[in-house]
Amino acid sequence: MRPSGTAKELERRRLQAVALLRKGLPPVEVARRVGVDRRSVRRWRAAHERRGRHGLVAKPAPGRPVKLVAAARSKLEQLLLRGAQACGFATDLWTCPRIAAVIRREFSVSYHVDHIGRLLHSMGWTPQKPERRARERDEDSIRRWVKIEWPRLKKKPAG
Repeated sequence: MRPSGTAKELERRRLQAVALLRKGLPPVEVARRVGVDRRSVRRWRAAHERRGRHGLVAKPAPGRPVKLVAAARSKLEQLLLRGAQACGFATDLWTCPRIAAVIRREFSVSYHVDHIGRLLHSMGWTPQKPERRARERDEDSIRRWVKIEWPRLKKKPAG
């Protein structure tokens, strides 16, 4: 599994490990300081001995590059937090098609509706469903009923 961090951050960590090894620290101590497994440190040392600094160079992450860069994701999050009505929709419910439309309109980037959930998950969002409540619901009447009528109707414990 690929460790977290950008390719440059990972490369910097490998170079730091090699620098600590050059100072005479054992691989176990280097691994503890850098926050990796000792086997990684030994693998990096071998790569450095074989190919020098070039053996520790950052490699780009595999896969298709992201369509929305970090700044655009941040702006998208701000738009989502403002609410769907603020973005021109009739209700304040965010749906995947609505989010795809906002991304297309604001960033000129097309996402398939099925991918929006993955995008939101990568941003730390989770799917939510709105509570279903009747429009006619009267909260004061409900509170009053629960406080006065419910205790009167509730069965008394035997005893």
